[in-house]
Amino acid sequence: MSTDVFSPGRLGPLTLRNRTIKAATFEARSPGGLVSPDLIDYHVAVAEGGVGMTTVAYLAVSPEGRTDRAAIHLREEALPGLVRLTDAVHAAGALVSGQLGHAGPVGNGRSNGAHAIAASRMPSPLSMQFIRSATERDLTRVTKDFVAAARLGVRAGLDCLELHFGHNYLVSSFLSPVLNRRTDRWGGSLENRARLARQVARAVRDEVGDEVALIAKYGMKDGAPGGFNLPESVEVARMLEADGNLDALQLTAGSSLLNPMYLFRGEAPVEEFRRVMPPLVRVGMKYVGAKFMKSYPYEDAYLLPQAREFRTALEMPLILLGGISTRASMDLAMEEGFAFVGMARALLREPDLLRRMQEGETAQSACIHCNRCMPSIYSYTHCWLSEHPATGPRIPLAAN
Repeated sequence: MSTDVFSPGRLGPLTLRNRTIKAATFEARSPGGLVSPDLIDYHVAVAEGGVGMTTVAYLAVSPEGRTDRAAIHLREEALPGLVRLTDAVHAAGALVSGQLGHAGPVGNGRSNGAHAIAASRMPSPLSMQFIRSATERDLTRVTKDFVAAARLGVRAGLDCLELHFGHNYLVSSFLSPVLNRRTDRWGGSLENRARLARQVARAVRDEVGDEVALIAKYGMKDGAPGGFNLPESVEVARMLEADGNLDALQLTAGSSLLNPMYLFRGEAPVEEFRRVMPPLVRVGMKYVGAKFMKSYPYEDAYLLPQAREFRTALEMPLILLGGISTRASMDLAMEEGFAFVGMARALLREPDLLRRMQEGETAQSACIHCNRCMPSIYSYTHCWLSEHPATGPRIPLAAN
């Protein structure tokens, strides 16, 4: 008999009230890089709606590790707002995870006022600057920044810390052979390319011990020629499991730089993205947008075929993400041995979806997978069809 998705689930030192996790997705509710009342409302809505744990995204560990200047940099100044958020979510019955990461080449150096760093030097399509290759000093500093951010997260009342090891953010850029062209101890062999991920996980675990759960959002493959592929990804996952520093992996896919729609599936909102990009990027999107943002057919649990490879290879708990929008897909994940399911677009459309599922009112989300919510991360993340006060379209998309 498979586990009921609405039964309590263990995650490291935590017990979640059920096996559902609101996955990390940009909220665009952090003016000045700080927690706003709107951001609190956003997470309280899904907590009241029945989720086991909600994830605050995105908490940058370094100033240049922000995606842009509006992202939260986890520092002392951000602590009071984050405490208010965790207190409010706990009062609504859910737990709170914080996604800690360094955007690396996905960061907008011009917006951040600091050049982005990556495994190797490359041009940035976001800032129209060159991203510089991270030095040994950079990697030592960034690892210490992860540790400092983790400690702040514990002080803020976060129950879980999620390390961002996907989507070609900094750590993921080291894993990807197409982005990592280094010849030193950080590049070349798979073990060298995995060094930063393992170093960060070990350093954070050494800092927080069992005070909180520690998981990683982990890319199964980039979905691009020459990128991080499934066999390599399984091997690195085995390394991370053997190290014993993580309580679970949340399995994701795709690259914010090379193939963003590989994660989302469904219609690619090329025109909507083009309208919100800076002028120079907008011109490029006009000519290559359709090639860059490929459309992939949507189906429920679309990452399951790849995730099965990890379920077979690993003993550690795994979180299934990607197309979890029906009770049937949630039950299937439980039947196949996944510990939790991660949900994003479905809960943006209906923050109370899980409560209504548990009460038998519905068995599927009203999300139509149009992906028009994706470009709204630059202004105010929302579902275009939702009338819910925490997720509805209160602020129009920027026209710049």
